Amino acid sequence: MTTEAFLARQPIVDGQHKLLGYELLFRPSHHSGAAQVESNPSATLHVITNTLCDMGTKWLLQGRLAFINVEYELLMGEFVSLLPSDKVVLEILETVEPTPELLTRLDELKKAGYRFALDKFRPRPGIEKLLPYASYLKFDMLSQPAEQTAALVRKLNKLPARLIAERVESIASFNACRDLGFHYFQGYYFAHPEHLTARVMNPAQVTVLQLLDKVRGDADIKEIEDLFKQDVALTFKLLRYINSAGFGLSCEVQSIRHAVSILGMKPLYRWLTLLLATAGTGAVSPAQARTAITRGRLCELLGRHFMKKADQDNLFIAGVFSLLDAMLDTPMEEILDRLIIPESISDALLSRTGAYGPILALAEACETHNLERIDELTEALMLTPDEVNRDHLDALAWVEQLGLEA
Repeated sequence: MTTEAFLARQPIVDGQHKLLGYELLFRPSHHSGAAQVESNPSATLHVITNTLCDMGTKWLLQGRLAFINVEYELLMGEFVSLLPSDKVVLEILETVEPTPELLTRLDELKKAGYRFALDKFRPRPGIEKLLPYASYLKFDMLSQPAEQTAALVRKLNKLPARLIAERVESIASFNACRDLGFHYFQGYYFAHPEHLTARVMNPAQVTVLQLLDKVRGDADIKEIEDLFKQDVALTFKLLRYINSAGFGLSCEVQSIRHAVSILGMKPLYRWLTLLLATAGTGAVSPAQARTAITRGRLCELLGRHFMKKADQDNLFIAGVFSLLDAMLDTPMEEILDRLIIPESISDALLSRTGAYGPILALAEACETHNLERIDELTEALMLTPDEVNRDHLDALAWVEQLGLEA
């Protein structure tokens, strides 16, 4: 039995884009052993449990929850009790039948502190037996007519269970679901940001204040670089400022550290002071920013296997900037016209080609859980599934440890 698995996660947020938790998706590689894992629910849960134990609980800080799909066999078995009850929501698949044995088991798990969600909720025989156990009801917004969903939501809003809209794939869908009375939302709109109307992206005020404190205290450049990495808008503004006509650069900016060195500490302090006037008013949601930063970190980690430090720094920038077109509602070509960056980064951003393109493409495939693409790119880059999965987990944990706004 293989223990290799690729991880994907999708944020679940409230109406203000505040993070409730993630649905975690674990699947084996398409290569040998895949059928064994998929045909054995206990083996799948072993993968989940091992992954959570390997990571610890650092990535589940501040009360964020992990929603994990469970089938009948998993619920009835003992492996499920290995999961931390205060950190997970057991998402009962729509194929699970409410047998007397299952209801007894749910009583046991509920007494042990476990919470439950009913996946792809819809009226069906016996569903009323599961409702008393549900803390969350998840609706597939693309599986039935909107009028039917609206009528059902009006009835269920009287229950204590919170309602989650799944497969929310556009800002219009998000607004419609919010108007219907859904409490939480999940879908490609959050994992893959749709275009927004605002063209201005501003950094978080707290990050600017932290940087001012570091610069004033003459901190090591590594500490300053690490803070820049926590804020997509700040990194973009720094590189655009450095590339403005006033500097007259004759060389490409190779990294955040390079940009800070060119600017100098006193000019950097003045520039950061100016940013305070607009910090914290941008249109980029926390979920969007976290996706971008996670992608950048994953690209950086994947590059460690066969690239130099300078290339790893560039990969971080490539990953973070790969979502700027969506964040700024501006074609990538126009954004790159404002920046002087290495051609290798430009090639990756525009066409996923060049030295960095395949790594960026692999990071994106990990997000979308495109197993065929993951396998293809993992093999092309001469990586192993275990290396890719470990780097993905490390990237997710790293971003959680930053303590970014949820």
